Order: sequence, then C-alpha cells, then structure tokens
Amino acid sequence: MISKHKPDSLTYGKIISVRGSVVDVWFENNLPSIYTLLHTGEDNQIAIEVLTQLDVHRVRGIALTPTQGLARGMAVETEGKELKVPVGKAIMGRMFDVFGNTIDHKQPLSGVDWRNIHQPPPPLAKRSTKSEIFLTGIKAIDVLIPLERGGKAGLFGGAGVGKTVLLTEMIHNVVGHNQGVSMFCGIGERCREGHELYHDMQEAGVLKNMVMMFGQMNEPPGARFRVGHAALTMAEYFRDDEHRDVLLLIDNIFRFIQAGMEVSGLMGQMPSRLGYQPTMGTELSKLEERIANTDAGAITSIQAVYVPADDLTDPAAVHTFSHLSASIVLSRKKSSEGLYPAIDLLQSNSKMAAAVIIGERHYNLAQEIRHTLAQYEDLKDIIAMLGLEQLSAEDRNLVNRARRLERFLTQPFFSTEQFSGIKGKEVDLNDALDGCERILADEFKDFPESAFYMIGTIDEARKKGNSNVKKDKPDAETKEKTAMKTDKQSK
Repeated sequence: MISKHKPDSLTYGKIISVRGSVVDVWFENNLPSIYTLLHTGEDNQIAIEVLTQLDVHRVRGIALTPTQGLARGMAVETEGKELKVPVGKAIMGRMFDVFGNTIDHKQPLSGVDWRNIHQPPPPLAKRSTKSEIFLTGIKAIDVLIPLERGGKAGLFGGAGVGKTVLLTEMIHNVVGHNQGVSMFCGIGERCREGHELYHDMQEAGVLKNMVMMFGQMNEPPGARFRVGHAALTMAEYFRDDEHRDVLLLIDNIFRFIQAGMEVSGLMGQMPSRLGYQPTMGTELSKLEERIANTDAGAITSIQAVYVPADDLTDPAAVHTFSHLSASIVLSRKKSSEGLYPAIDLLQSNSKMAAAVIIGERHYNLAQEIRHTLAQYEDLKDIIAMLGLEQLSAEDRNLVNRARRLERFLTQPFFSTEQFSGIKGKEVDLNDALDGCERILADEFKDFPESAFYMIGTIDEARKKGNSNVKKDKPDAETKEKTAMKTDKQSK
C-alpha cells in the first residue's frame, strides 16, 4: 500500500497512454512539476513520478509500482507533493520500502515527520575539511587501502567474488563499535540477502542502531531508481538534525545506474556508450554528492559496485570511480586461489594512503608491501618458465616474503563462520602493521606458508607453525615450487 496523507488541494488528470512503466497523463490546468507524485488505479494504489513535461497539458512519468490494470481514460489525482519518507528516532531498527512503508511486519510507525527524497547536497561552506581514518578491523583494507571518515569507498568486482560478504563483514565489525547510526540500502539485489541480513543483525543485537531500506530486483525500475535517494534522506536526518555519524552501506550502486538505464530507455532517450543512459553522470552525482562530511556529522559510505564481465573500463565503473575516496578491487584470480578477502592489493587504492594522514611508519610500510607484491608479480612469469631455483638468492627471499604477506593478509570472517568452520577475527591496525613489518624483516622465513593463512594477529602464525616447523619445512618448499608452476599453467 502507498502511504496516504491528508489531501490539501487535489488536482485531477486522466491517463492518455501506458507503455510498460511509462505513463502519459493529461491535465486541463495546474500542470504538475517534475518529481511530483501522481496516484491512480483502484484505491489509488499505483504511484507515478513525473519525469518530464511534454507540453502545457501533458506530463510523462515513470510508475514506481506495477502498472497492471491501467488503461487510457483512467482518472489520476495529485496533491502536488513529491515522494516522501519518514524521519525521526522512531525509524531505528525498522525496515522500509521506497515509499517509507515498514516491511518488517511490526507495528506501524507513529510520531514521525515526512521529508521529500529529493534534497540538494550540503553547500561547500558546511563541509568539513578534516581527514580522519575509518577503521574496519580487516587487515588488508586498514593497512593498504585505509578508508576515510565521511568518505565514499567502493567494493568493485564481478559476480560471485565476495562483494556482499565483505560488506556484511564491515557491518558486523563497524556497527558494534560505531556509536552512530548504520543505514543499509539494498538497490536491485536479492530479497534473500536482505532477509538474512535483517536476522543476522537481530541476532547480533545491533538492529536497534540500524535502519534498512530495500528496493529489490523484483521491483519496477522506477522504485529501484529512487530507493537510494530515499535512504539518503533518512541518513541526512541523523547527520544534520541529530548531529550523529552515519555509516551508509549500499548494495549495489551498479543496480542504481542500471535502473536509470531502464528508465531512460523507457522514456525513449537515445543511449550513449554501451547502451547506458546519456544522463548517467548527472544522475550518479545527484546521489553521491549528498554523501558528505559536514560540521554537524559525517555520512561514511561503503558501496558495492558490480563490474559487468570483470571489465573495470565499463562506463558504470569509470563514473563511480570518480566519486570515491577509496577503491577496493576484488579479483577473481585471488578468489580462485582461496585468498579471502579476494582483494587485488595492487589495483586497489585510497586517497587516505598519504604520510600526512596515516603517519610515516604506516605509509612507509604500505609502500614496502606494495613494492614487494609488485616485484613478485613481475617474477611470476620467470618462475613459471624456469622455476624458483633459477632466481637469485635475493629474489627467492623476496618471493618468500611476498607469499607470506599474501597469506597473512587473508582473514577469517564472522559472516562466513557457518560455511568455513573457522572463527571470525577482527584485527587491530597496530597488530596488522606489526605482523607485516615482522614478515618483511624475515622473522618468519623458516615458518611454513600455511601458518599465515586465515589467521588474525602474527602471534597465531607462531603458534600454528612452531609445533610442526621442522617436519613441514621441506614440504613447504616443495609446495611453493609446485604452486608457482600451477600459477602459470592456470593462466
């Protein structure tokens, strides 16, 4: 059901054409403005948002609900208002759809204000210029791709490389410590994921500090296209009115662009590159620019971005890159090697990884790790053709360090405990830096690589490797040579 408000002054029109989700409406006078919400159908259950004014009597809109049963000549009414969502303390711990209706089968909301979902971004004068680090408890991210408080981070990856798992893990780690509010916005993803997330957060006892909004893949493109704006309106209330920090999680921003592409096609616009809408850059900016760090509080956003066919040059990925302060690229190759989180550490980057922000020690260590991993990447072809034995002693040591680093930067997740059987670990930044530093100093060169796989702090490697270091040592070297050859063959 669509939320109904008391009508002030209704304007009436009639439908003159219906093409899928696109509806043309004729008004004798008082032509509605852009973004006005129109209601039609039996019991006014069909909602249409005006997208363009065709002439002095006709508007064209996109339906936010299924249009079954619509016909020419049907009456349309409007109060002249835009789509609104509820804001206030009462929305905490609840789950909503794009119209602001609760969908968690609990008591209806009371004592809330309603706000338009279309709001301008905060002016530059109100923006904060401080640069602060936002810790996630995930080693690979905190060490090499530090996130920004009040910034936007993107998780890029194709289908099935672990975007949603990584996002869920960040929710688990951050929501517990974060004194602010967490807002989860599901755009065009699976209903099952929303259902599981709701129950997981309920079990973890953090639902009371969360608000969830969903416009899933079974909904019309109009609803999926507006759910991001609706979630941001709720997040802005907590930032601007209550002066609290908000963690905004979006899964998946590509589905927002895709919904815009569907709407654009239905509206008859000429597509640009690869079938995307010509207005993609503007539409994405209207959403992303509202996510900002102001004097009142910060909205920190972590967004999953589906990359079609693993192609990072796809226009949707390219446009999203330009808005982010950190880009975490997930790799299918790492995933196939069992290195989770499957982050491509050399392709991922963050604007926060500067010495003035994260400090000299952290910056130098991150640079040395990147340098070691990049050199190992260069040596992989030589190892595959000639074998590890043909490398110089110095290069062999570098390969050993790089492979131990790769395994140390894996981490067991709380969100995958039921599948892996390994208890999840959250690692402090100083412990992660300490571990990387000691590996680079060759402190653990006699330990088998397996001792570093799926552990938390570096001391666990000592416990894991100490007991069997003597018997495992020859096996580890043999395994290393075999793994190098297999790497090349798999290419």
